[in-house]
Amino acid sequence: MTTHFNEMYQDDRVRPPYARLEDWTRAMPAALRQMKQAEAENLFRRIGITFAVYGEGGDPDRLIPFDMFPRVFTAREWARLERGIKQRARALNAFLADVYGRGEIIRAGRIPAALVYRNGAYERAVAGFVPPKGVYSHIVGIDLVRTGPEDFFVLEDNCRTPSGVSYMLENREIMMRMFPELFRENRIEPVDRYPELLRRTLASVAPAKCEGEPVVVILTPGHFNSAYYEHSFLADLMGVDLVEGQDLFVEGGFVWMRTTEGPQRVDVIYRRIDDAFIDPLCFRPDTMLGIAGLMDVYRSGGVSICSAPGAGVADDKAVYTFVPEMIRFYLGEEPILKNVPTWDCANEGALAYVLDHLEELVVKETRGSGGYGMLVGPHATKRARDAFAKKLRQNPSAYVAQPTLALSTCPTFAGDATAPRHVDLRPFVLSGANGVRIVPGGLTRVALQSGSLVVNSSQGGGTKDTWVLNANGKGET
Repeated sequence: MTTHFNEMYQDDRVRPPYARLEDWTRAMPAALRQMKQAEAENLFRRIGITFAVYGEGGDPDRLIPFDMFPRVFTAREWARLERGIKQRARALNAFLADVYGRGEIIRAGRIPAALVYRNGAYERAVAGFVPPKGVYSHIVGIDLVRTGPEDFFVLEDNCRTPSGVSYMLENREIMMRMFPELFRENRIEPVDRYPELLRRTLASVAPAKCEGEPVVVILTPGHFNSAYYEHSFLADLMGVDLVEGQDLFVEGGFVWMRTTEGPQRVDVIYRRIDDAFIDPLCFRPDTMLGIAGLMDVYRSGGVSICSAPGAGVADDKAVYTFVPEMIRFYLGEEPILKNVPTWDCANEGALAYVLDHLEELVVKETRGSGGYGMLVGPHATKRARDAFAKKLRQNPSAYVAQPTLALSTCPTFAGDATAPRHVDLRPFVLSGANGVRIVPGGLTRVALQSGSLVVNSSQGGGTKDTWVLNANGKGET
């Protein structure tokens, strides 16, 4: 039987960082807990925090379930995670700069050329172009899982448009509203400076042609997008305009925003739409979401696009297997955080192994996201595995496989009690002209069904507030 590390209990004793939370939950009457849960849901709905679950028809009014029991990291645990996360973000940016330039890592034989240059996420339209300040991926979401007291693994990197930071911020805000006493009793690092850090990061990579204070906008595909709430939320907190493609136009080598006071020049676009849709003259001609001529302005130095077009090649799940090698090659360091062992099904030997061990493995699309298109072998029926095996044989290069890790659990409210549920973590890294920054915390996603390993919000998972205890606070071990 697989043993899962319980982040609250070790050797049947409460771990120090959770000591006060155990007292808190034991002292909370069931009626109060139910009342607080209803209050949280009402607050989320009133604020407008919704998320479309496409497998259920994309209902834009669906709430992501929120669990009130927070997840806790000590300052020491977080310090190690932070070093590893920053190291990874630096290596990913170095890789992008290299493969859109001289390709030294490929010349050195450390990563196959075909994996990069034949990758669907590699954008030849920006080959040879260096974005402002040399930063390619400005916002990186790195998905982590824990398997033991000292054991953390990176599941995947998200270098394009990682979502979820609004839930990190709002989970904290709602917990502080509902349980102020917890924050008086525990020294918890704040996360509320993230919007300001994001604004500064974006402004720091303004193009050379920028005059005066950079004008930053967030480009959204519109209110039908599953993460639209987040787009509007961040725009509001940052004090910048939220725009759609129709609000922008190109003229005279610059990008302009239509306003009631006339056109205003835009210097930095934080885009929340995929490469294919940002410019119909360069990518998909049928898109109505982008701005015609945007890429010409970008390549001429008239505007910054964050993250840079083409950054997605760095978070391809087959490329992921080479990130430790990137760290060694570009930084001359050993990786602080471990990768999950991964089989690239494009390799004939790896494919044979995966097909023989489907019942033990998780198989993912190399360019998939949101938990769609994946097989969790141990929880799949034989019929489902057989159907997936057929897809693997038809298109093996589209898939990678990983073992089913013994994900850690965190106490989660279930009925009138708490029960262990599997969790992961997505911290958000900001890379700009002034270096790499990260707020202490992230988005903890929780599998709400007993025994489930699927934590993706798009697959019905929930979220928790994530605490990092101050080094001067309680709970250091």
